[in-house]
Amino acid sequence: MPREQQAAGAVIGSAVGDALGGPFEFGPPGVFSARFPIQGMGGEMSGGGGWEPGEATDDTQMAVLVAESLIERAGLDLPDIFARFQRWAVSGPKDIGLQTEEVLTSGLPWDRAAAAHFRTNARAAGNGALMRAATSAVYFAAQGQRASMDAARRIAALTHGDQAAWEGTAIFHELLRLTFHGVDPLAALPDVLGLVHPEHRDRYATVLATDWHPGRATEFNGAVWPCLGSAVWALRTTGSYEEAVRAAIDLGGDTDTVAAVTGGLAGAYYGLDGIPARWAEPLYVPLPGFNGRVLRLPELLHLVRRLVART
Repeated sequence: MPREQQAAGAVIGSAVGDALGGPFEFGPPGVFSARFPIQGMGGEMSGGGGWEPGEATDDTQMAVLVAESLIERAGLDLPDIFARFQRWAVSGPKDIGLQTEEVLTSGLPWDRAAAAHFRTNARAAGNGALMRAATSAVYFAAQGQRASMDAARRIAALTHGDQAAWEGTAIFHELLRLTFHGVDPLAALPDVLGLVHPEHRDRYATVLATDWHPGRATEFNGAVWPCLGSAVWALRTTGSYEEAVRAAIDLGGDTDTVAAVTGGLAGAYYGLDGIPARWAEPLYVPLPGFNGRVLRLPELLHLVRRLVART
């Protein structure tokens, strides 16, 4: 499969999962399939819960901001990404994670804000860095394992002071990189776990094990461990992009982010053509704080082409 098809699958797949999952956020399990019981019948991208049909949430909005910084700055410029995040955060987005908002509006500089928040709160292992990682994973994939995982950790650390959040984002980067290189990401998981910081390896090994199920999670899936574990479980136990995203949303809880992470993995695995057109075509990403800009599917595909061309 051409790499651009896989890269587009990852970015569009993540955004589609985000937009589909947003209306079901914090709901109980099974609601998506109860509302849309017949797969392939359509109507799923119907909005709700304050979201318009096809509207992506903060997950994809932040992913786009990362992508545009990487392209326009020709590489990783952490102060620039943080400044874009700040501009977005103070503009009144419909949704923003509490921790992310506190860090971005603290008034502290880019290299101190997240660490200071973690020292004060001692909890910062949410999935808010993992959720936005599809675009950076595409950009850094061609630069190799070490560069990609290092970039993932550094971008995650802008808003999350807990190293657990960094490691989960790094795992996601590596799974996409391997997929782009024709490696089965599920088969590669034992090797990927060997790259995780030893302090966090066992916890990730638990949620990424073949016998793990989201019902065995010990935290809400807004935490990074069960979020990533649920996404890998959805990919492992289904046979298509559509089935994987449906399974992710049906878990309930933090449905937009679990579906965004699942959609990124499944989109890379099955490619852009594996994403139902009825889901991709209505997709749009508003960018609060950026002069009313809205990216629709053609603009998102152009963004992917620019990400791939820069690598």
